[in-house]
Amino acid sequence: MGKIRIGVNALYLIPGGVGGTEIYLRNLLIALAAIDSENEYHVFTNRETGPGLVPEAPNFRPAPQPVRAAFRPARLAWEQLGLPAPVRFRKLDVLFNPGFTAPAHCACPTVTVFHDLQHKRYPEHFRWFDLPFWNLFLWQAARTSRALIAVSQATATDLEHFYPATRGKIEVVHHGVEERFFAAGRGRGETEPVVLCVSTLHPHKNLERLIRVFARFRERRGEYRIVLAGMRGFHATAIETLIEDLKLSDAVELTGWIPREQLCTLYGQARAVAYPSTFEGFGLPVLEALAAGVPTACSSIPPLREVAGDASLLFDPEDEEAMLSALDRVTSDATLRERLAREGPSRAGQFSWAESARKTLAVLRRAADRV
Repeated sequence: MGKIRIGVNALYLIPGGVGGTEIYLRNLLIALAAIDSENEYHVFTNRETGPGLVPEAPNFRPAPQPVRAAFRPARLAWEQLGLPAPVRFRKLDVLFNPGFTAPAHCACPTVTVFHDLQHKRYPEHFRWFDLPFWNLFLWQAARTSRALIAVSQATATDLEHFYPATRGKIEVVHHGVEERFFAAGRGRGETEPVVLCVSTLHPHKNLERLIRVFARFRERRGEYRIVLAGMRGFHATAIETLIEDLKLSDAVELTGWIPREQLCTLYGQARAVAYPSTFEGFGLPVLEALAAGVPTACSSIPPLREVAGDASLLFDPEDEEAMLSALDRVTSDATLRERLAREGPSRAGQFSWAESARKTLAVLRRAADRV
């Protein structure tokens, strides 16, 4: 088929408020604009989106919608009842939904991205009034979308397990990593005694255990600080309380959501990265740390093994002794640190946003062409 008209459902995006799915969408759109000047893209935005999301390319067109994503019920209602009309009016060939949910009834085929299935694997991590919406709308998107994109093989396996009807319509498309993180690594000079953890403050990120372990680590290595860089989540108050209880206020910094440039600076300065999450769909911060050449210790869970390969020191995220040993080794074992710093950028080089864009475009084309 020739030129196609692609809709991009960015109604979910709240700048600085949706974590890694924002990084995913921004980088994917930039990469699509770089590789594709033929097809038309109509990007459906909300009132909070702000400037900079839609690439300044002649084949990319903003399609503002009169809805605020911060009030999720209104956004979901507009997605189901309001969005199909402009999709039909613009005569789109396929609607791309990069944020888990999609309109059930659409004038064109839909392709939906599943970043993880945490609502099925760990429903206890969701607020009681949120969980029914996750269960309903993700089930519906999995059922009605012509094709699904999983960001890792681990997520694809979960999709097939929890939604057996999705077998045969899932494509695995990994995230990429921005060149700026490789550049941060090439510019690394004298580092600081800092362990960096880039993470939203959610329960499954396992940050309370990391802080307890860090308190023990600091008994021997009192010069070290830990920086937790990421937006406040459901577990922020509990984490702040634990920091105070352990008298670590001077040793633990919570940055909140920060610009990408500032994050690059942190990678350039940190002596090591720790990522203790018990559940992930992909694990983009690990990939960024590898690209920057920062010796990294992360959880031995399927998505992170898929991303890191042998270029990271793996540990059992539920074993505090194993985590403590990993912190010791990744900060002091010179031979290990040299190997990880060397192998990290090589491993990260296997993931690119250009490749993600090519594979995503191929899925969109197939979905649009299948009648």
